[in-house]
Amino acid sequence: MDPERARAAPSPKDSWRTMLLLAYQSLGVVYGDLSISPLYVYKSTFAEDITHSETNEEIFGVLSFVFWTLTLIPLCKYVFIVLRADDNGEGGTFVLYSLICRHADVSLLPNRQRADEEVSTYRLESPPESRRRPLVKAFLEKHKKLHTLLLIVVMLGTCMVIGDGVLTPAISVFSAVSGLELSMSKSHHEYAVVPITCVVLIGLFALQHYGTHRVGFIFAPVVLAWLLCISVLGMYNIAHWNPQVYKALSPYYMYKFLRKTKKSGWMSLGGILLCMTGSEAMFADLGHFSYTAIQIAFTLLVYPALILAYMGQAAYLSKHHRIDSSYQIGFYVSVPECVRWPVLGIAILASVVGSQAIISGTFSIINQSQILSCFPRVKVVHTSDKIHGQIYIPEINWMLMLLCISVAVGFRDTKHLGNASGLAVITVMLVTTSLMSLVMILCWHKPPLLALCFLLFFGSIEALFFSASLIKFREGAWVPMLLALILMTVMFVWHYATIKKYEFDLHNKVSLDWLLALGAARVPGIGLVYTDLISGVPANFSRFVTNLPAFHQVLVFVCVKAVPVPFVPPGERFLVGRVGPAAHRSYRCIVRYGYRDVHQDVNAFEEQLVASLAEFVRRAGHVVVGDEALSVVALPPVMDESLHHASVSIDEGKTKKRRVRFVLEEEEDDLLVKEELEEIAKAQESGTAFILGHSHVKAKPGSSLVRRAAINVGYNFLHRNCRGPDVYLRVPPASLLEVGMVYIV
Repeated sequence: MDPERARAAPSPKDSWRTMLLLAYQSLGVVYGDLSISPLYVYKSTFAEDITHSETNEEIFGVLSFVFWTLTLIPLCKYVFIVLRADDNGEGGTFVLYSLICRHADVSLLPNRQRADEEVSTYRLESPPESRRRPLVKAFLEKHKKLHTLLLIVVMLGTCMVIGDGVLTPAISVFSAVSGLELSMSKSHHEYAVVPITCVVLIGLFALQHYGTHRVGFIFAPVVLAWLLCISVLGMYNIAHWNPQVYKALSPYYMYKFLRKTKKSGWMSLGGILLCMTGSEAMFADLGHFSYTAIQIAFTLLVYPALILAYMGQAAYLSKHHRIDSSYQIGFYVSVPECVRWPVLGIAILASVVGSQAIISGTFSIINQSQILSCFPRVKVVHTSDKIHGQIYIPEINWMLMLLCISVAVGFRDTKHLGNASGLAVITVMLVTTSLMSLVMILCWHKPPLLALCFLLFFGSIEALFFSASLIKFREGAWVPMLLALILMTVMFVWHYATIKKYEFDLHNKVSLDWLLALGAARVPGIGLVYTDLISGVPANFSRFVTNLPAFHQVLVFVCVKAVPVPFVPPGERFLVGRVGPAAHRSYRCIVRYGYRDVHQDVNAFEEQLVASLAEFVRRAGHVVVGDEALSVVALPPVMDESLHHASVSIDEGKTKKRRVRFVLEEEEDDLLVKEELEEIAKAQESGTAFILGHSHVKAKPGSSLVRRAAINVGYNFLHRNCRGPDVYLRVPPASLLEVGMVYIV
């Protein structure tokens, strides 16, 4: 489903039909992970921490906790509050961070500069009818250490989402396949479950390069069939075993549960929290569906189905007290034997769909991280031309597969996998709650007291679950902590070195007078000099001219920026200005992308950039525009050959020349403008060269041991083993010119 269509308001006639269709489609993408939680919640909760007795206080207590957890966190917090904190229809951890950065000057990234304010989309918003800044905003902007702390919190949430991408496929597939234990002896099922789990995981990750749109048509039907299946099973078990189980929905049973089980009951909360695994996906995948569609799907189908499933399991367990020591509580014991094999097949398919959702989410969040200079550059493959955001990252895919298999083989039981997954899930939720409280103050302009109440109410619930998960550090919870520590180290080192490189460029840029005074020769063609600077001449270009005293007939300093919005409209993509007088034929072009934008193919990028230059020349005429004076160039897309007014071919006889994507108007009044346009067209016809810096970063002499290790060892190792800027920017090797630079930071 195209996000633009998903976000568009349907016509009155088809509004409900469109909304229900979106709600149906959201089942396979959003709710796959959340819907399969009944497979392992009870088994993880009763794994050695507590045992149920003939009084049913433990069973009913766990059911009461599950009911109120699902009601308060996924339903009240996410569906009715968090989903409203969208950014032009987009959701996720980075969305909350970008909203905060747009409403307060707290960003550490060089993506909030005066050039961005040329378009109202990026301007800071002020509270309505108030000239005074909120105290919270003033406090945040004043203390620079809080900027770093805020970014660390966002990185922690991001790393835990990636950790969830490792753990969720493992526990989901393992729990689904573990249904085989009821059909074979204990000695055999241990040797069968793990290999089958590994085979399913390998197949799942091997299919990722096809993209979810290739197999997406089966996602929603599978999840729908699974939800109907667990609903019917739940109603059957309630009617057949214990119709009075509804009494356990009273919160009084939570008090009785904790009073009787004490510490062991508190520790079992780490298993109960798994019932809300996947709730974050409702917010993260908001860009593909509308708020109303996700709300309808959860409140009318997913939430009732889950409640019925948990009530049915509790009803069955409440009548099966006397069990032998080898018995293990699980989902499949409450399934009648006559339908156990079909349910097992649907469960395995549902676990694959649920795993697919979190894997796709992991790809998306890593892509957002690298765009915002918080992750090393990796190859991103867009698997669909029609469905935005469906991407595949080969390196990350195979790393996730190896880690998933290692976790499944290493733990071999639901208890340890549940402990690990639970800590990752609840940490992400705590981060979301903390960021949401800031969004309520800075973006929604709500009273700080209301935001504090939100933070204390939901934060205290999640902190209780977090403490129960953290206490099981040695029993599996160390896995997400270790993964988060490694990933945060990588992200922080990359981000820190990127910022220091930018500061080095900023302090070592060359003056405009130096460029104008150069007597270097000019060669035919267009030279695109890539730089992170929005003003001045970068040091890598001065090094280039020093070693090769000549540069191109038309010179363009290109700055590709990631701005804190999800999408940048094509008409606001380019900011164009002159560097020096018009006769010098030097320009600056700032190209802006949102954190969910798809980077253009290099040919289309070159064509649109040249078209933007031509449009700027027409507007500016022969007036000298200063280096800081930039013009927003609004252009229609020029990808379509049918746009005759935007593209012409220059042919001489039978020899085909390069295509020039703008029209040289015969009636141009200004001869200087016409001459400049002809020169740009001739330069493009001669060819385009991409001039990039090839950097090596070294720590300053006298730096601390930690800083030297981070820069000289950590960053340079990552830089050597990740995708280069030429691959990331999709520069053709035949047109690439690299300039070696040593950065002392």
